[in-house]
Amino acid sequence: MDIKKDVQKQFGRSADSYVVSDIHKKGKDLQKMIDIANLSGHEKMLDIATGGGHTANAFAPRVSWVTALDLTHEMLQAAESFIKGNGYENVNFMAGDAEDLPFDNETFDLVTCRIAPHHFPNVEKFVEEANRVLKKGGYFLLDDNVSPEDSAQDQFYNTIEKMRDYSHYRAWKKTEWINMLERKGFVIEEMYRFEKTFKFENWCNRMKLEENEKIALTKFMLEASPDIKNKFQIVTNDHSIISFIGEAVIIKAKKI
Repeated sequence: MDIKKDVQKQFGRSADSYVVSDIHKKGKDLQKMIDIANLSGHEKMLDIATGGGHTANAFAPRVSWVTALDLTHEMLQAAESFIKGNGYENVNFMAGDAEDLPFDNETFDLVTCRIAPHHFPNVEKFVEEANRVLKKGGYFLLDDNVSPEDSAQDQFYNTIEKMRDYSHYRAWKKTEWINMLERKGFVIEEMYRFEKTFKFENWCNRMKLEENEKIALTKFMLEASPDIKNKFQIVTNDHSIISFIGEAVIIKAKKI
C-alpha cells in the first residue's frame, strides 16, 4: 500500500486521539517554537501536517493568518473543531501534500511542521517545498523526533516506531536534517535538543495497536542489547515496558 494512503488510514482512525494527546497538546517544544519565532503579529503562516492542530492553535493569536494543511481529512476536521472551539477565526484548513504544496512561490512569512516529517517518504522534497513557499528571509520551524547518530540505535528506534505505526517512514538523524536544510537553501540559526518520555501503553494505544502487536513490540524491546536499553532508558516491570526516552529537535532555519 502507498505510504501516503497508510498515513491517511492510520491518522483517519486516530484523529481524535491526537487532539487530546498530552505529548502533542502540552509538549514543552511547542512553547519553545513560539519563543524563538520572534513574531511581529503580522505573519502569514503555514502549518504543514497540522495533525490535531496544536501548532496552528498556539500560533493563531500571535500571527495575522494561519493556513493549517494536512493530508488527512479526518485530521483537518478534528483540528478545525479544536481550533474554532478555542475562538480563533484567522485559521483556514486545507487538504494537501507536504511534498507538493498547493501554494505559489514565496507566499508565507513563516512555515512550521511539528512531529510529522517522520511520516514523509520524500523528506527532501518536503524541505524543497517549504523553502519554495517561504518568502526570502522567511523562517522554517521544524520540530520532529530524531534518531541517534549510532547506526544500531538508529535502526532500533526506527524499527520500534514502524512496529507501532505502519505509516512511520523514518526518523532522521540530527546531522541528516542539518545536511538537507543547508543543501536546500536554508541557513540554520538555532537548534534545540530535548528528550521525550513515551509512556508505553499510551504510545501504543494512540495507534490502536492490537494486543498481539503490542506483545511483539514488547518482546522486541525487552530483547534489545544493554547498550540500547541504556540509551533509550527503557523502564520495565515484570516483562512489561513502562516507558522509554526518545529524542527530538527544533530547528529554526532562514531562507537565504
